[in-house]
Amino acid sequence: MNSKKFSNEVAIITGAGQGIGFEIAKQLCIQGAAILLNDIDESLAKNAAEKITEHGNCIAMPGDASNVLFIQQMVDEAVKQFGKLTIAIANAGITLFGDFFEYKPEALQSVMNLNIGGSFFLTQAAAKQMKQQQNGGSILLMSSVTGHQAHKNLAAYGITKAALEMLAKTLVVELSPYNISINAIAPGATITERTSADGNYIKTWSNITPMGKPATVDDIANAALFMVSPASRHITGQSVVIDGGWTSVSPSPY
Repeated sequence: MNSKKFSNEVAIITGAGQGIGFEIAKQLCIQGAAILLNDIDESLAKNAAEKITEHGNCIAMPGDASNVLFIQQMVDEAVKQFGKLTIAIANAGITLFGDFFEYKPEALQSVMNLNIGGSFFLTQAAAKQMKQQQNGGSILLMSSVTGHQAHKNLAAYGITKAALEMLAKTLVVELSPYNISINAIAPGATITERTSADGNYIKTWSNITPMGKPATVDDIANAALFMVSPASRHITGQSVVIDGGWTSVSPSPY
């Protein structure tokens, strides 16, 4: 594999201070892309960018990825720093578990604002820039297996993830004339800093995943890189599940 196959690419990745987003950013940078890395946590964003700069160009831009004005600032900064924008990955999202019968309006609004609103308006701002550049581009949305299968206490989160897959499908009509592809990936159980805090997480998901283990961040990043690479440019409007087969059988972890 050509280790620099993204050498002419410039990417914005939101929510990339750690976990899946960080690994995607790192792997893109290793393969030659210039990265604008976002996280709402300033220290996480700066530390992540500092680590990634060992491999190439990466700048941190901490801030709220659900804020429309800030989203436009990220696009403008990417173009200012690197001359263009060719990849946008809307990775930022929040999971607020809660009993449906007790779920609060403010919790629903928070999940909707970031998971749907942030992704929608990053897609809009990035696509406008790509359209202006007249050289195409790739947009990737971060869905989840909970957008495919019912999961206890995740009704709000699940509907936002299902919505993102419909957004990818719908925008094919508007983005394809400008050679902009848009897809979604839907990770299943994945070992990250957050999930590792649960001491039973790996054992639980290993027992109910057909492949015998939860995903690693590498597994998700590998799929993400393919979906924004030149090799996948005729794939658009699709959603790819990376879950070791869990959605084929869907046993509950509870």
